Amino acid sequence: MQTHEHVAATDHADPPVGSQIDYRYFMNCVHCGLCTSACPTYLETGNENDSPRGRIYLMRGVVDGRIALTDTVKHHLELCLDCRACETACPSGVQYGRLIEPFRVEMQQRELAAGDSTANGWFQKFILYGLFPYASRLRWALTPARWAQRLGLDRLADGLGLTKLLPKQLQRMQALLPKLPSPTPRLPEVLSPVGKRRARVALFTGCVADAMFGPTNWATARVLQYNGCEVVVPRNQVCCGAIHYHSGAGDPALQLAQQNAAAFNMDDVDAVIINVAGCGSMLKDYGHVAHELAPADDATRQRLDKFAHKVKDVSEFLMSLGPIKPTGEIKLRATYHDACHLCHAQKIREQPRDLLSLVPGLELVPLAESEICCGAAGSYNLTQPEMAAQLGRRKLENILKTNAQAVITGNAGCSLQLQMQLRQSGHDIWVAHPMDVLDLSYRQQQPACLR
Repeated sequence: MQTHEHVAATDHADPPVGSQIDYRYFMNCVHCGLCTSACPTYLETGNENDSPRGRIYLMRGVVDGRIALTDTVKHHLELCLDCRACETACPSGVQYGRLIEPFRVEMQQRELAAGDSTANGWFQKFILYGLFPYASRLRWALTPARWAQRLGLDRLADGLGLTKLLPKQLQRMQALLPKLPSPTPRLPEVLSPVGKRRARVALFTGCVADAMFGPTNWATARVLQYNGCEVVVPRNQVCCGAIHYHSGAGDPALQLAQQNAAAFNMDDVDAVIINVAGCGSMLKDYGHVAHELAPADDATRQRLDKFAHKVKDVSEFLMSLGPIKPTGEIKLRATYHDACHLCHAQKIREQPRDLLSLVPGLELVPLAESEICCGAAGSYNLTQPEMAAQLGRRKLENILKTNAQAVITGNAGCSLQLQMQLRQSGHDIWVAHPMDVLDLSYRQQQPACLR
């Protein structure tokens, strides 16, 4: 078989896509197939090319010069959710994320360099990159939608079929919109702890999460306060860069990472707290991202790596700190959905469940296939709507079997996807973040579904 080194030495044209990836990442895969039962797309299609080992074989074939990077090959790679479930299942420790992510970044860079207009079309330019990463812009854009919901104009537009006149991706965005809460005031720059100070932390508020789930950011800050944390909210923080990075736009992702590293004073806080699984995974990967996108810049890599080591999911941090037990009773039957980038990428499973077990009266029932992706995967449910819908329906069926009154999950994208599936199927089940539940218990309040 032709080796990577041989191709690099003999090919005088542009090196194949993926040539910059450390070839040992490919070689770690022994193609045993244990990852296939964990892969959401393989479970749905049964196509080996839509499995992790199949995609690794395709990427390695492109790097070795044995396979051309055709539209068919690109489709199989783009259909990957990057949920990292294969990493959990793999007995060989294959770092699949270190393969698929830089490979897709380079795919897009080559397409842009070749003048391919589809590589950065209107949706990517104006929505994915121009709107979503900016909380202030998104809040402004959501104002008409909020008023339409209050006046019932959204239901009227659906009833008259007006939403079907929108481009498909905008139709999907409109379908994903949850019932928008009233705008929340901006979090103060510093929030004092309740009682004796046990830690000083910085809160990462995100972009989509900040614009659409402001109450959850406030709940997170209050829970940290109740646990003796002084909470700092840096004003210069920006989007984590996951939207860009996972869709192949490497340069802006690196720029956002550098801005965040500059916005947070690492020497002044015990941890950078995040309450969104996808953002947390990206922030913790900043060192790897810098190595992939700026391999010669040691100073940037060290700075981003230092930042990454400070990042903690809020449940991870609270369990290591030692949580103060909430006392407010919440008699609720709930189930917990594992967000992919929390359980697979960050290996955080028990901490959210342990925190929820502290809430008096809360009954937490198991969810079948809890670690199988719900189909959200960042912007995946907008760019790959068919597969996202299939996975959403699969998750919905498992949720309904629990007879739960609430679904709890630690990721904004999962929340949007689950709310849409429940709403479209006519089921009124509360979708909450663990911090939403804990905050209510600390404040002796009840969720709206129990009032």
